[in-house]
Amino acid sequence: MTNPTVTDLITRSNRLGSDPKNTNYAGGNTSAKGTETDPVTGEPVELLWVKGSGGDLGTLQEKGLATLRLDRMRALVNVYPGIDREDEMVAAFDYCLHGKGGAAPSIDTAMHGLVDAAHVDHLHSDSGIAIATAADGEELTRKIFGDKVVWVPWRRPGFQLGLDIAEIKKANPQAVGTILGGHGITAWGDTSEESEANSLWIIEQAQKYIDDNGSAQPFGGVRAGFEALPATDRTAKAAALAATIRGLASTDAPMVGHFTDAEVVTDFLASERAPELAALGTSCPDHFLRTKVKPLIVDLPADASVEDTIARLKELHEEYRADYAAYYERYATDESPAMRGADPLIVLVPGVGMFSYGKNKQTARVAGEFYINAINVMRGAEALSTYAPIDESEKFRIEYWALEEAKLQRMPKPKTHQGRVAFVTGAASGIGKAIAIRLANEGACVVVADLDLEKAQAVAEELGGSDVAIGVAANVADEEGVKAAIDATLLAFGGIDLVVNNAGLSLSKPLLETTEKDWDLQHDVMAKGSFLVSKAAAKPLIEQGMGGDVIYISSKNSVFAGPNNIAYSATKADQAHQVRLLAVELGEHGVRVNGINPDGVVRGSGIFAGGWGAQRAATYGVNEEDLGQFYANRTILKREVVPENVADAVYVLTGPELTRTTGLHIPVDSGVAQAFLR
Repeated sequence: MTNPTVTDLITRSNRLGSDPKNTNYAGGNTSAKGTETDPVTGEPVELLWVKGSGGDLGTLQEKGLATLRLDRMRALVNVYPGIDREDEMVAAFDYCLHGKGGAAPSIDTAMHGLVDAAHVDHLHSDSGIAIATAADGEELTRKIFGDKVVWVPWRRPGFQLGLDIAEIKKANPQAVGTILGGHGITAWGDTSEESEANSLWIIEQAQKYIDDNGSAQPFGGVRAGFEALPATDRTAKAAALAATIRGLASTDAPMVGHFTDAEVVTDFLASERAPELAALGTSCPDHFLRTKVKPLIVDLPADASVEDTIARLKELHEEYRADYAAYYERYATDESPAMRGADPLIVLVPGVGMFSYGKNKQTARVAGEFYINAINVMRGAEALSTYAPIDESEKFRIEYWALEEAKLQRMPKPKTHQGRVAFVTGAASGIGKAIAIRLANEGACVVVADLDLEKAQAVAEELGGSDVAIGVAANVADEEGVKAAIDATLLAFGGIDLVVNNAGLSLSKPLLETTEKDWDLQHDVMAKGSFLVSKAAAKPLIEQGMGGDVIYISSKNSVFAGPNNIAYSATKADQAHQVRLLAVELGEHGVRVNGINPDGVVRGSGIFAGGWGAQRAATYGVNEEDLGQFYANRTILKREVVPENVADAVYVLTGPELTRTTGLHIPVDSGVAQAFLR
């Protein structure tokens, strides 16, 4: 049975964390102190429950809490070796855990345990950080809150900060919280309700003071020519730039992208002071750990051509990398971890919007959300004073902190397809859906492209929603429709790495009954459709410079001459030769092109359910429900081929094991001797 104190803590945390005005995603932490019966002694024991490392308040569950013995945790004060060795105290928390201890304790655990209050909240609210990063933040704190909130000069999170805040509370019994210079807020209360109310009061009072007293134009006037483009022009230019920017951002490691043209971003980029403020970087540790110390901002007006913007982006990227390397060299010591990469995580394009990057879609999206938080912080600080983030040296100390490095090393090993973006046609059912599921399970972001938009979106939701997959309408026989689907891919995930030409349909007729319309339909969807998809995807694949994969789901019929199948088999042979042709043409760009030749995949197939199954059953003189077994019985292995078997082949061809393979066709047919490749 869950302790009532824990129930209250989870409820409070979820309420606070679900409102972005209170704290950013995975930012801040909350705690509660209470008692439970010690199962060893049978006596009451006082415990501290605190949000564990890396958790998110809005979605926090009991398993995300670290649970510590409060007496042991507070006894660490007696062995604290001083600020020069305070990092050692994080390892000491392990000796204070109650039972299995739950989640890993975070660096802020000391603050929660040492402050003499039953409930403590530490939050990264935009309004609170605006006061915390104002040049005269201490004076503003007194003006806004009187003696109810105490200013704490910047100190890196850790044991000493916990001691400092505990002493501040003791010396200021009237206080309900603190403003942490350059960082955020901390509040407390005797009850969960009181702590939450105090947190919200600080946040709301700070915002009210900014609204009532702040400058109307904290970022200055508008730079002529840097205003937001019309919506359709913004998205068109963003799609045209996306592959290039993603390639630049992935110079050191593959990244997934996220794009937003939210008004808060485009207004900031149109302002006179945007370049100056962007160069100062973010301040709150949670912000710059996600966004790097500063963004790359394009210095061209909104109407600059795509070609000119790309050329300038490449120049600015070289400058950014050199600047970041110099930043690392300025502050790195012999004990510092190796530089983790010099590419920007935030790229700002005036008139267009913001591109943000991360190891997966969620990380990329959250990085963008954090930079919007940073814009709001800068606006609030500049409205009242001057934005003054923490020193660059302090940012480096946190970015390359041994504790941060240890946290990164604890993260699970990435899956084989993490960081890759897959575009699968005909993916709302059958083979395409099985491929989409397999690739998503292996860590890829997946675009479910299908003629039926509603079904495509339903499959995307099954896969995990927009941080994993999106559904798009795609008539592969329509060039404009294909381009729109590829553009949607670029805007959703930043780029494209893996294309699966799977969309198809089938008609089973002998030569004399096959009409010109039948022939054109088969070739439009599969031969022309595959060509159009491959052509549209090739441009961003080449621009990214990251290599990639194109897979054709062809058929054993591309080499096997079966009866009553002239239109279908001829177009499959066309697809099979496209594989060879494109393997030769795209190889110099690191793009591998391979094919898969399945036998009849009856189970779960939209093609077979749409009439092809009945036609083929009639051709072979069997009942339609027996068609799958009929196909299996004529194979060497006597095993039916199902959609998941084809998906397995896609996984192998696009995974890490066959990186030197291109121009290959893999049979997935249980062994059809007449279709052996010669």
